[in-house]
Amino acid sequence: MAVSGFEGFEKRLELQFSGDDPSTGKGLRLLDFPSLEKVLHAVQCTVVSAVANKHFDSYVLSESSLFVYPTKIIIKTCGTTQLLQSVRPLVDHAIIMGLTLCRCTYTRGTFIFPESQPYPHTSFRDEILHLEENLPKNLSCRKAKVMGSKSGAYKWHVFTAADEGHMLSMVDARVDDLYTVEICMTGLDRVQAKKFYRRVGDGKTGDSAGMEMTELTGINRVNPNALICDYGFDPCGYSMNGVDGDRYSTIHVTPEDGFSYASFECVGSVYDDREEFFEVLRKVVGIFRPAEMSVSTTCAGGHEVWRGVAKKVEPMGMRLRSRVADEFPAAGSVVFQTFAARRKK
Repeated sequence: MAVSGFEGFEKRLELQFSGDDPSTGKGLRLLDFPSLEKVLHAVQCTVVSAVANKHFDSYVLSESSLFVYPTKIIIKTCGTTQLLQSVRPLVDHAIIMGLTLCRCTYTRGTFIFPESQPYPHTSFRDEILHLEENLPKNLSCRKAKVMGSKSGAYKWHVFTAADEGHMLSMVDARVDDLYTVEICMTGLDRVQAKKFYRRVGDGKTGDSAGMEMTELTGINRVNPNALICDYGFDPCGYSMNGVDGDRYSTIHVTPEDGFSYASFECVGSVYDDREEFFEVLRKVVGIFRPAEMSVSTTCAGGHEVWRGVAKKVEPMGMRLRSRVADEFPAAGSVVFQTFAARRKK
């Protein structure tokens, strides 16, 4: 817990491995739960709820989410967690299982309470140094950059690393067809934010409170096809993971006045109907009605999935403030856009 308030902005780490035994198809999913718990303990968070299907395992954490695929792990944590402490143990576990790390992506926004962050999250420079020291030497294609306009308060911090073999194989890899969208929202509408508070003595569990928040806010209608694993924290706060086939979505909410924050992340295919994504975006903005918002899209293969975002959120009272783009090894094109609510006259 930060001194001034809870840090909502998440740190996100994605590790991609190669070498999975095709006879089992389980890969990293064979990692036993006690070992996974030990890694999370080093990060300073725990599992509060979980769900799985034939494609991947989904965990709601005390601070955000964890997704485990046969050859990929995605972990994002908020607060004052030490996310990058998970890199070395996860790589070591994978080696024992016959897997080799071939790609790493780390992203985060601008912390609301940067002075409260522990090492190595004390600065982006410290985070980069920690990654450089703990990633295998074979990940030689590396790049780090802070994206955003010079005058903008919020920046997008991106670090990617990949081995040359992975870079060469990207042309034929299915990952080229996928994009990731990360939406960060601050200054949530107070009426909407209050829906993520629990009543004193409500007698509910975290699971039942989360289910109530999901239905009350309309989050269950963002993707009606998704199996939702949700959790409502006491006295306030909310997390959910949505499982839809081999794809996930996730929402995390810190509703307190003065530092309210909500995030939404999803994975999609560039061959999906783009209007479906725009409809999801419209629903998310409508649920939280933020004062400020950033949308980061990451996609390999040069697909411009970010086009049309500004046009769709403008009728909802959001105006585009800035847009920057860059290319990163193994990640592809990253486009970072910021928006602000139009002031009522």
